[in-house]
Amino acid sequence: MKKKNMSQETPEGQDTPQQQLVEMGTSVVKNSHGTIHCLTIIGQVEGHTLAPNNCKTTKYEHILPMLAALEESEEADGLILLLNTMGGDIEAGLGIAEMIAGMTTPTVTLVLGGGHSIGIPLAVSGRRTFIAPSASMTIHPVRMSGTMIAAPQTYHYFDRIQERIIRFVSSHSHVSADKFRELMLHSGDMSNDVGSIVYGEQAVEIGLMDQVGTFSDALQALYDMIDGDNA
Repeated sequence: MKKKNMSQETPEGQDTPQQQLVEMGTSVVKNSHGTIHCLTIIGQVEGHTLAPNNCKTTKYEHILPMLAALEESEEADGLILLLNTMGGDIEAGLGIAEMIAGMTTPTVTLVLGGGHSIGIPLAVSGRRTFIAPSASMTIHPVRMSGTMIAAPQTYHYFDRIQERIIRFVSSHSHVSADKFRELMLHSGDMSNDVGSIVYGEQAVEIGLMDQVGTFSDALQALYDMIDGDNA
């Protein structure tokens, strides 16, 4: 069924839909279900320090105010989040994930390609979560670059960060904390590394994601939530 074209002229001083799509990776569409916002999380989630110029990044200083505006807007009926990310900054990723998980606006996440590392909390943050059949998710222990002090406090700090991630993922999905920790520390799945790689159906089987599906499946789930809230 074709949707009606309900696009409106952009007010002066605001970005056109094409500019939003190119610059921010966002798009807004109005149809019979309401106003649907589509947001992409791609490349590396950039935190307090700049990533190299040759890296594609998602910047938390762009995403957080955008999510706040969506939640406060009376015209935003639903949000679909598309993920193809290698991971990145832990605090930035967790901050965005907490923001999405705390929204009352209907939200759906869809992993396309990959939702690795800190991308996993982002993937499970939606009210409904989907993963494409060919997509993968890499679960591994916390890593940190730069100068580190070889002291017990450093390892304790790593462990506390890791537990924050485990607690968030287990509380926003159907995988247990023990199972996720086991996958994180698994030693037989990756060469020269510790962790696990799970693919579409396996991610659903272990309870990490709700359903294997495509973009149309994720959209339909979002429409169902919006229509249910408006009923």
